[in-house]
Amino acid sequence: MPEISRQPADRPGTNNTPMALAEARRRIVAAIRPVEDTERVTLNKALHRVLAERVVAGVDVPSAANSSMDGYGYAAAGVEGPGARLKIAGQSLAGHPFTGRVGPGECVRIMTGAVVPDGVDSVVMQENTRLDGEFMIVEQPSEPGANIRPAGEDLARGQPVLGPGSFLHPADIVVLASVGAAEVTVVRRPRVAFFSTGDELRPIDGALAPGEIYDSNRYGLAAQLESLGMEGVDLGAVGDSSQALAEAFDRAASCDALITSGGVSVGAADFVVDVLADKGAIDFWRVAIKPGKPLAFGALGRTRFFGLPGNPVSTAVTFIQLVRPALVRLAGATPAEPIRMTLPTATDLAKRPGREHFLRARMDFGGASPRVIALDHQGSGVMRSMSRADAFVVLPADWADVPAGTPVTVEPFAQTIWAPVDVPGDA
Repeated sequence: MPEISRQPADRPGTNNTPMALAEARRRIVAAIRPVEDTERVTLNKALHRVLAERVVAGVDVPSAANSSMDGYGYAAAGVEGPGARLKIAGQSLAGHPFTGRVGPGECVRIMTGAVVPDGVDSVVMQENTRLDGEFMIVEQPSEPGANIRPAGEDLARGQPVLGPGSFLHPADIVVLASVGAAEVTVVRRPRVAFFSTGDELRPIDGALAPGEIYDSNRYGLAAQLESLGMEGVDLGAVGDSSQALAEAFDRAASCDALITSGGVSVGAADFVVDVLADKGAIDFWRVAIKPGKPLAFGALGRTRFFGLPGNPVSTAVTFIQLVRPALVRLAGATPAEPIRMTLPTATDLAKRPGREHFLRARMDFGGASPRVIALDHQGSGVMRSMSRADAFVVLPADWADVPAGTPVTVEPFAQTIWAPVDVPGDA
């Protein structure tokens, strides 16, 4: 006789009342303890890592006053107005500075990025000059300090550059390189195990029998983890049995977190919550959102557990809204609050009160006024509309049907998820 899962009333540590999303997110993030292990890496390996140290500039950036324009450098006090005639004493190129001093009645040809020589306090753009043999005629004089970038304008020696908890974006790598930080100390990448559940799942490189589907969610989870800079540990697809799940849970014991897809609802073959209750601890089960209501959060020893629903859109929504901020915290950083805006809906939106809804949509800024367009096929199994969308329309739990033209909350997909870190001494 096939194994039958427990019903919600028989599951220890669970509550049948779905939790509000904001409360679920708060509880999850608060429960996460960041990874404490660190490692030293070269700068070319530091992208998308979380900094574990305070980096201070060891040099001025730029290291010397330099020109921001191609032109001519001179002392502004010696140029009284248009028509001033200055002898060209030499040139200053980037990497090849003029080594002498520019005296009264003289100027130097200077290129962008070149060191400003002694005696020069202004650079006139070459477009505002003309040449007459060995002389330069100033047609439109520049003021003292014009077109000169002072030494240390970006960063001064001894100034803090970045602090611990900073997620390193490409621009951060450039800044670190500019102060000569050849190596940095970063937090160890969190090890996150993941697997999908279901007897109906099959490898994507084979044929399907009736009732079978390709194991797509696992590839989505792998991609999400890679985009966060996590070390994903793929445990494959696990069948619908408590023994198979228990064995998979044991294989994840050495990881910092475990994410599963499927098997967390109330079906006869949904065993994930049962096994979690037996082998670990359940913090809560079910969240008041659509799609994504069945979600289990708990722990297996030191391993934090996230049991996501199996419908692909539900998996994606719950990962973005609940798992992603937790993993940011696990990595040693602070999750950013979602960036949201208000746009009128271009279409009627159907909704029943009770759960917060996340509708796949596209933002439209090409017409007379901005608007958001909810996509067709909002079913939790229709991942194609998720791939076409660039935002969620977020409808509060107590709202009912929404007529076209109503301002609604929009959460773009493209936004930072890593909160910036304030560095003491930074402006």
